Amino acid sequence: MAVYNLLRDGAVHIVFGGNRYNVKVTPELTFSQTFAEAAYEVKTLHEQTKMFQGTTITKANPANFSFEVHLTKEKDESIVLDLLTDYESNSGGEQLKSFDLYFVTEESTFKVEGCIVTDGEFNLSKEKPLSLKVSGQGKKLTRVGNASAINSIGTLQSASATRTPLKALLDVEVGGSDVTNLVTATLNVQNNINWTPYETLQNSLSVTDASNAMYPSNYTINNRVVSGNITQFLTSDNSSTFQTFNTNTSVAVKTLDNGSTFFNANLSNCMFTKRSNPSEVFTQTFDYRLVTSPADLGSIITY
Repeated sequence: MAVYNLLRDGAVHIVFGGNRYNVKVTPELTFSQTFAEAAYEVKTLHEQTKMFQGTTITKANPANFSFEVHLTKEKDESIVLDLLTDYESNSGGEQLKSFDLYFVTEESTFKVEGCIVTDGEFNLSKEKPLSLKVSGQGKKLTRVGNASAINSIGTLQSASATRTPLKALLDVEVGGSDVTNLVTATLNVQNNINWTPYETLQNSLSVTDASNAMYPSNYTINNRVVSGNITQFLTSDNSSTFQTFNTNTSVAVKTLDNGSTFFNANLSNCMFTKRSNPSEVFTQTFDYRLVTSPADLGSIITY
């Protein structure tokens, strides 16, 4: 009897530096890779009835993945934040941390190798547990064996016996002052990369199937963006700052747990523009962006 691969039975493992982390994720999980097809005309002057195009397939597009983790009190998922924010230690600030990602079901173990996190979105909604959704790209997606194959990969790191998600109790400051009448806030980290061209005529001639197709191998960082928005009710307390902007100010987005800071994005040099939102109850929104280049982004976005 066939054994099916079910998402609800799956597990996510991250392997970085020889260590393996079994990361607990939400059902917001995807991974895939496609091959690039090149169509060509076969119709000729002497063979006018050949209406359908031929094809060649010699390379794969970068693999894609996404998943979401709750940022819990135990901080077992801190590896995910590190991979979003940190550079490789010996890259001189030119390469992000690269890792292998494994998806394990009851039947199979799938691997995306050479992964880079390209986007991280923090869910700071007051009604939901604090979470981080990441997406990114990798070099190659393969099935490496059955479910037990994961047991021989990396050194499994111990995890806490409990998991305690926390709802986001927001505390936001701009220019060192509390944002009053706060509605919501968002924070996003983008790592924009370009894969180095990897298709060559010589290699394409030897491609016969997926096992020897051409796959991405190297990349460069185009730029990095830390940005978000902060929305507050427009009241008599803050109407004097209606429709303003600033090109050099601080933004701090925090969540509190029992009065103590839990999550903290302490962004020292930011710009923002303010826009109004007329509705049943008027609000105004700061759209902010970090404008300096910190050497260690992981030291200013912490939990």
